Amino acid sequence: MSLSVQKQKAILAKLGIEKLNEMQITSQTAIAQNNEVLLLSPTGTGKTLAFLLPIIKELNPTVEEIQALVIVPSRELAIQIEQVMRDMGSGYKVNAVYGGRSGSKDKMELKHRPAVLIGTPGRVADHLRRRAFNKRSIKTLVLDEFDKSLEVGFESEMKEILNGLPNVNKKILTSATQGVVIPNFVGLDNPETIDYLATKESKLEIRKVLSPSKDKLETLAHLLSHIGEQNGIVFCNFKDSIQRISDFLSSNNIAHGVFYGGMEQMDRERALIKFRNGTHKILLATDLAARGIDVPELDFIIHYHLPLKAEEFTHRNGRTARMHNNGTAYVIQGKGEVLPDFIGDIPEDELETNVLSQPSAWNTLFISGGRKDKISKGDIAGLFFKQGGLNKDELGIIELKTDCAFVSVKANAVSVLLPKVNNMRLKKKKVRVSVI
Repeated sequence: MSLSVQKQKAILAKLGIEKLNEMQITSQTAIAQNNEVLLLSPTGTGKTLAFLLPIIKELNPTVEEIQALVIVPSRELAIQIEQVMRDMGSGYKVNAVYGGRSGSKDKMELKHRPAVLIGTPGRVADHLRRRAFNKRSIKTLVLDEFDKSLEVGFESEMKEILNGLPNVNKKILTSATQGVVIPNFVGLDNPETIDYLATKESKLEIRKVLSPSKDKLETLAHLLSHIGEQNGIVFCNFKDSIQRISDFLSSNNIAHGVFYGGMEQMDRERALIKFRNGTHKILLATDLAARGIDVPELDFIIHYHLPLKAEEFTHRNGRTARMHNNGTAYVIQGKGEVLPDFIGDIPEDELETNVLSQPSAWNTLFISGGRKDKISKGDIAGLFFKQGGLNKDELGIIELKTDCAFVSVKANAVSVLLPKVNNMRLKKKKVRVSVI
């Protein structure tokens, strides 16, 4: 067995993956053998691992500059890919740069160059202008969710980035969308295309729910009570609508989070953390959440507002029924509202009323220490079990960040736990523990 195979097995074990799927195996071979690869595969099929594994294999440990650049359309996707590579334990440094966080933090992290840099178009272009790093060692370029990062709003930055990388000899483009036109400035000649979009056996059900009025709030509450305690996203077209819906759900005691562009980056990250750890089972979101975010398996999505394009409908629906799981997409149709042709003829759902969702059974706690303080998940669990007196079934998901951590704890245990663990030492650091 070669060293590379052993290393890959070790990486998969760290990620809790038994074996790669067919798309990932095919992609590895294609990326190794071709300088231009176009990877098309549905949301949730593991495209991140499909391109990271072959990139890591080609990294040169003697090079102290950035060797691979991954461009993504959103902060959340940048953070997600960075976390995946860190979890792989490859031994190579990785950093993510994106708008919404301080440039001084970028500067500090880039002082010791990562082998792989992940970033949004605007922030990467800015660093190139400032000559923040040597671009001549960048040999591999990935455009992840390229159909979004090549949209008109990013075009000038993308041109600047592509024109400013003189030594790129491998380009990898990924998407969950078919038939996207790739601009000439990307410089593809004859890419090898890996297309798994048509091979997914979807277990998605699409159902229609009729609202007796143009205002859909009461129907949404009725639908959520019908669905019961399941994980799902309610998609809206406007952030102003999200605030109105959020106020309504709060008045009906329905626990939820919100996620949209314009929120502070910290608030967006915390909304996703609470959604992942079960503090919130419902997330109100714009199409920013339709792809590229790390969320748990979803049982349903709801189109509160009808999507404007067929692609948006596809990407929203792609958040549920992922891989081999079941899922339902609900379309709420207001009185007099006409469904777009791309939605098609879908069956109507008769709603049964259940008890409305109760306040969440979980709370999320913030800990003011993280990876840079040599704190591990085991250290946190030990503090909560030993000093805090928590039972194992009262401790949920622990998310460890560079300078902090987030822990889900049963809501009914928090008031007793906090005085026992706040201002206690984890490794050498005295940490604050608080509810967010």
